[in-house]
Amino acid sequence: MKPLRHALLGCLALFAIASVHADDHADWKQSHKPFRIYGDTYYVGTEGLSAILIGSSKGLVLIDGTLPQNAAQVEANIKSLGFQLHDVKLILNTHAHFDHAGAIAAIARDTGARVAASEVGAKELMAGGHYQDDPQFGEAPEYPTVSHVDVVADNGVVNVGDVAVTAHYTPGHTPGSTSWTWQSCDGGRCLHMVYADSLSAYAADGYRFSDPAHPERVANYRHGIAVIAGLPCDILLSPHPGQSDLLERVARRDAAGKPDPLIDAGACRAYAAVGTRMLDAKLAKEQAGQKAAP
Repeated sequence: MKPLRHALLGCLALFAIASVHADDHADWKQSHKPFRIYGDTYYVGTEGLSAILIGSSKGLVLIDGTLPQNAAQVEANIKSLGFQLHDVKLILNTHAHFDHAGAIAAIARDTGARVAASEVGAKELMAGGHYQDDPQFGEAPEYPTVSHVDVVADNGVVNVGDVAVTAHYTPGHTPGSTSWTWQSCDGGRCLHMVYADSLSAYAADGYRFSDPAHPERVANYRHGIAVIAGLPCDILLSPHPGQSDLLERVARRDAAGKPDPLIDAGACRAYAAVGTRMLDAKLAKEQAGQKAAP
């Protein structure tokens, strides 16, 4: 278990300071062969951005769409797995930044799927990322708006066929941040799948999580981290695969066989612990900056 803990620490620390511009991240647009994660759960994203596909008895659920310019690539990945675009019935979103939600409008148009998100996430998607309460407002690029987004309540469940996906509000990285859970089964063994949203406390200049006028920012952030830590968690997925060391663990699985490196019941707790350290570091930096200000 120790290697995954160390990988989480390194990757999350990296994303805490990373540029938000796609041109600075070639891997966000770099193609990656789609693959089966476990049971009816598949990876259809790029080298640096996750898009997760879940099969059911009555169609597919897609979580996240990556960059606007990646729509065709994600769609091609879905088709290469043997599915048709019209099989996609529902599109969900972790958080409404351009690198995870940018292609949703195009994929929804091409598939005819309905789109759903958290209460605030729905507003963010319909605004194309132009949302003033977002910590990255004014810095993160905007993207094509989604014309209609259904709202999934906190702990609400959306069903497609025999698959039930639960929303867990985990605000912090954005106000509408949401983590999603479901079960995938293989050979009679069912595992708890967690697509945990980003926990990096990245913000545009001038935004302070510790702003005394908005005490809910830190309170909500810590609550969201605690939610992720407490989830039943056999396989952890994340919006950037590097945040959960997904692709490296898959490579080790394919090379070594059993035991499956993807299965780690402590991964969500480790992810949350690193998120707490990152938030604490950000708050300490804000406090130091406040004291240094004239």
